[in-house]
Amino acid sequence: MNATDRTPADLLRSALAADPGRPLVTFYDDATGERVELSVATFANWVAKTANLLQGDLGAEPGDRLALLLPAHWQSAAWLLACASVGVAVEIGGDPAGADLVVSGPDTLEEARACSGERVALALRPLGGRFPQPPAGFADYAVEVPGQGDRFAPFVPVDPEGPGLVVDGEELSYEELVARARRDAAELGLGAGSRVLTGLGYDSWAGLSAGLYAALAAGGSVVLCRNLDRLAAEGLAQRIESERVTHTV
Repeated sequence: MNATDRTPADLLRSALAADPGRPLVTFYDDATGERVELSVATFANWVAKTANLLQGDLGAEPGDRLALLLPAHWQSAAWLLACASVGVAVEIGGDPAGADLVVSGPDTLEEARACSGERVALALRPLGGRFPQPPAGFADYAVEVPGQGDRFAPFVPVDPEGPGLVVDGEELSYEELVARARRDAAELGLGAGSRVLTGLGYDSWAGLSAGLYAALAAGGSVVLCRNLDRLAAEGLAQRIESERVTHTV
C-alpha cells in the first residue's frame, strides 16, 4: 500500500486503485451457514453508500462520536470504513447515552435506545436482509442504504490526526490507527496477497486488526468468521485450504 496513506479510507482507496477485483472480506457465520465474499470494489461500494447515509441522511460531521454495538461482521467492517471516510470517531461498544449516533445489532436495541441522536439498526441477517418488523425508533440499515450513492466525497476533508477509534479504553487518531495496523501486519508477516483467517470479535483492537485493519494495511484480505467455535476441526482445516488462507489469528 502507499506509504502516504494516513487514514483507513486512504488505505481502501489505495486497495481499490491497485486491484479492485480481488477479495477483501470473506465472511462466514457458522451459526447460520452464511458465506459472503466481497471484492475490494464491492466492499468500497458498501462503504460509499454507508458514508453517504451517515453524512447525508444522518447529518454526521467530523468529530461526532458513534457508538458501535455490532459483532465481527462484514457490515460492521463497512461501518468502520464509512466512519473513517466521514471523519466520525467510532467508539467500540461505547455508551449510547454519551454518543451522537448509535449503530446497533438486533441484540443490543434496548441499550442503544439510550442514544438521544440518530439510531441505526442492523438485522445482521444473511444477504444483508432487513428486519421482518422494523424496530421502533431506529432506521433499518438494510432499508436505507441501497438507495444511497455509489460514490462518496466528504463535505470536509478528514483530519488524519483527528479522533478515529476508541477501543480497549484507548483513543486512536486515524493516523495512529494506520500506524498500528502496519506494525501488526509486519509482526504477522503479512504482505500483498496474504489471507488472514480470524475468529476474534470486533470488541478489541486485536480483533479489529486481525479482522480488518492489518490486512488492509498490507494489501491482503481477511476471512472473518463469526461463531467459529461451532465449526469442527475438520471443517476448519477444509476452510483454510479452500480459502487459501496464509495466516490464522
